[in-house]
This record gives sequence, C-alpha cells and structure tokens, in this order.
Amino acid sequence: MHDKNTTLGILGGLGPMSSAYFYEMLTEHTAAATDQEHLDIVISSRATTPDRTDFILDNSREDPFPVMRDELRKLEAFGAGVIAIPCNTAHYFYDALVSSVGVKVLNMVESTVLLCKARGIDKVGVMATRGTISAGIYDKVCAAHGICAVAPSERAQERVTAIIYDQIKAGRPAQAADFEFVERELSDAGCSAAILACTELSVAKKQLSLGDWYIDALEVLALSAIEACGKKAIGFEDLKI
Repeated sequence: MHDKNTTLGILGGLGPMSSAYFYEMLTEHTAAATDQEHLDIVISSRATTPDRTDFILDNSREDPFPVMRDELRKLEAFGAGVIAIPCNTAHYFYDALVSSVGVKVLNMVESTVLLCKARGIDKVGVMATRGTISAGIYDKVCAAHGICAVAPSERAQERVTAIIYDQIKAGRPAQAADFEFVERELSDAGCSAAILACTELSVAKKQLSLGDWYIDALEVLALSAIEACGKKAIGFEDLKI
C-alpha cells in the first residue's frame, strides 16, 4: 500500500478510447464523496505512438518503445508515484519500461492471471491483438501459474481483430456476433472463461454488457491502480483476491 496521496500516472493513447474508458472506470470505482477524495491523476495520451502489434509482428520498423519510455519519464517527472499502462500489448515491453523509471509500474497481465488462479480456472481463452498472441504475453504468465492459455483459431482471431481495429479503434460499435463466435469456439475447447486481453475489448464489453465469462484485464488494472494509490475501490468485489 502506498501513501494516501500517491499520484497515478497513466500511459495512455494506446488507444485513446480505451484510455478514456480507463479514466472513467477509475472515477466510477473509487470510493469518494467529494472531488478531493478521488485520485490525483496525470495522463499522457500520445496517440501517435507507433502500433505495438505491427512492430512485434515485424510489419513495421517503427519502434514504440522509445516513445513509451519517454512518456513514462514525463509522468514520473510530473509526480506520478505509480504508473498504469492500459494496453496489454504494450506489456511486451514491460521489463524494459520498468527499468527506465524509478517508480512502481503496475503489471496488468500478472494481476489478471493471478485473478484467474484465485478463481480456480485451469484453462482460459485469451482474446487479444495478434501482437499479444504472437509474443505469448499471457501464455508465459499463465504457464508460470499452472494455467493453460488457449488462443483462438485463425478464423476466430480474425473476428477478434475486427472487433479491435475495425470496430472500436475505428469508432464503430462492437458486434455481438463476433464475440459469440469466439466464445463458442473457446468454450468448446474447454475454457471456463476468457481474458479480454486488449483494452479495446474492454470497451466492447461495456457496449455489449458482456457477462462474467469474460475477465476484463482493464478492470483488474483499475482495481490495482486505485488500491496502489491508497484509495478504496467500490464495485469490484468480484475481482478481489
């Protein structure tokens, strides 16, 4: 637990819609009766940060790391004592980002997998960008905790990619049929839940009012951020470990 007045830094813009939703989520779920009881937050929203997935898949030589590193340092300079990165794919660079600053950087992937473990889930679907899937960002952490991570088939991944890039990032509404297609496949594969391992999917979850079968990594990050800054979270009781 950190000091009561710890300022939260948010490395946002990855993308902008999910960053805005994360800020909304933090505000909604912090126990506060006045403005002054909410978190002090500094947000960097560098929307021009190169695409993480394109770089990981070698489709682009534009490295997003230097941009993210510089923004983290700005957040630290502005007084952030804890930093949250509301982008799952960006966690590919997590270790290098952590070593570039002197403050705590929350790990959304680790916290989400620990929640799965606490719920007794031994086989979980991972809905994410192709970059997150290709890099095995969740696979490695799941394996370390004895959980089998299942990636969608190519046909199902096309649906996931469409939700992320053609729907949410493009400012269009999420399509329930795409979620239903992926859920059916992962459920048939023996998964008892699926991690929404992309923050655009978190936005889609809100739009479509998706149920508890989906574990939202952004919600887990919000809970971690609120508590790390010394505040009490409300409405996240099902995420407590």
